Amino acid sequence: MPHEIPEAGEAAEATLTVDELAARAGVTVRTVRFYGTRGLLPPPVIGPRRVGHYGRAHLSRLALIEELQHQGLTLAAIERYVQRLPDDLSPHDLAIHRAMVASWTPDKAEETTRAQLERRVGRPLAEDDIARLAAMNVLERTAEDDGTFRVDPALLQLGVALLDVPMTLETILAARGVLLEHARATARELTRLFHDEVWGPYRERESDPEEVEAMKSLSAHMQPMVVQALVTAFQRSLKHELKQTYGG
Repeated sequence: MPHEIPEAGEAAEATLTVDELAARAGVTVRTVRFYGTRGLLPPPVIGPRRVGHYGRAHLSRLALIEELQHQGLTLAAIERYVQRLPDDLSPHDLAIHRAMVASWTPDKAEETTRAQLERRVGRPLAEDDIARLAAMNVLERTAEDDGTFRVDPALLQLGVALLDVPMTLETILAARGVLLEHARATARELTRLFHDEVWGPYRERESDPEEVEAMKSLSAHMQPMVVQALVTAFQRSLKHELKQTYGG
């Protein structure tokens, strides 16, 4: 059932109609309503003339559902995943869940027209916006240069959000460079550690069938475990640094 008396903050940010929400999420209105009936989306906030309005939390949940679908999860599996999430998760928290899921989605660029792109992000894009998104590797013009773009869907919403951040493009690219540099260094060190402390001893006992199965199991589960650990460690470290710098 829709919320008849929404919280003030919820009502303030629930500004999208069902058509606008569907366009922003890249799905159909029918899909939005179907997800609502299955409990995958919170009910809309009811405004004047009893029109339902949606907000960032709905958009974040739709993005998460899309990533889970890309992973090949069935509707029943997606329902189980979403039902385990706390009801009060913020759009920020949902974005972290989506980032965890998206890290296992194979890179697959999508071709789109300018009009489709603007409907997807819910705003007009000036030439300067297009140039900034291209510089961030969010999109690129197709070789035909016929007004279509090749877009990285995993980076699109992040890139568009950065358009409104009061930072120069040079600063954004410098931050990206810092992330890449330290991510690669971490990956190298963890790989070395695994090779020296796990793989090496295993090679000495590889004739043992139980050791072989244990190594296969570890190899299959290591990458998602490492990413989860990195995301958690980085999130907590970032909160600590922000608190130390700005207080609160």
